[in-house]
Amino acid sequence: MISVKNLTKQYENVRAIDRISFDVQRGEIVGFLGPNGAGKTTTMRILTGFMPATSGVAEVCGHDVFEAPYEVKKRIGYLPEVPPLYPEMTVQEYLSYVAILKAIPKEQRSQAVSRVIEKCRLGDVQKRIMGHLSKGYQQRVGLAQALVHDPQVLVLDEPTIGLDPKQILEIRSLIKELAGGHTVILSTHILPEVTQMCQRIIIINEGKIVAEDTYDQLSAQFRKTDKVELQLRNPQGALEKLKSIPGVIQVVRDDQKQGAFLIECHVDDHVRDEISKVVVQNNMGLLEMRLKAVSLEDVFLKLTTEERS
Repeated sequence: MISVKNLTKQYENVRAIDRISFDVQRGEIVGFLGPNGAGKTTTMRILTGFMPATSGVAEVCGHDVFEAPYEVKKRIGYLPEVPPLYPEMTVQEYLSYVAILKAIPKEQRSQAVSRVIEKCRLGDVQKRIMGHLSKGYQQRVGLAQALVHDPQVLVLDEPTIGLDPKQILEIRSLIKELAGGHTVILSTHILPEVTQMCQRIIIINEGKIVAEDTYDQLSAQFRKTDKVELQLRNPQGALEKLKSIPGVIQVVRDDQKQGAFLIECHVDDHVRDEISKVVVQNNMGLLEMRLKAVSLEDVFLKLTTEERS
């Protein structure tokens, strides 16, 4: 659905994106991650026809963004970081206006507007002036305008920025519901969004793609040691016994949780087997034992900070 090959954007002496290439398949929700200034928004604007690239190829639904921009815009919905709203209009008036701009046939406009009002849960505010709405509702209206012409592809640039926790959960839920029916590329620097919504992750740094995979694969790739979280009913003497297990590198008591330990060990299932065996043989009362995954934050910092230093 989206194909990018060697895409480059040059601003005088600054190269905002540098020969990036990636693909997004039909029905996927893909997270486009990077620190501020990494090139995320520039890429989004090129894909949606808001600005030209210096070189390279970008295609949406088989249409070249540069050679057939009108065909691309018919098939793409774009929610920029700041939603393009008219605060003096009501929600319904605005969405009807957007439907005209997006060339929806007159006989289909009312149905299209009603559909996105229902999908984005705007029924209670559809008659209200948008300037009087909360930031969360304004973001929903922004998502509705991107959806009103039922595009095959959605490009969302920082869709939850500035929202409170409840509003963030609502927008996340809406976006997840779009999976399968729409192909979504989600640009953000808020890492929890990606792990909760996206099936695949693309990480960009200083204009270049530095990683592209699922979260599980990226986590496994950057796992140098295992970290095991352990909670015991009878932790007396556990610290010394756990430290003595071959393959265990470090054991730290978690003072925030009674009977809890964090064990760092070599990446080896046998070491974890030995930990559970020692716990059982010494009647420590195993309450919980789980492998702590490498967080997306760890991966992100490794790729965008350590590689640069």
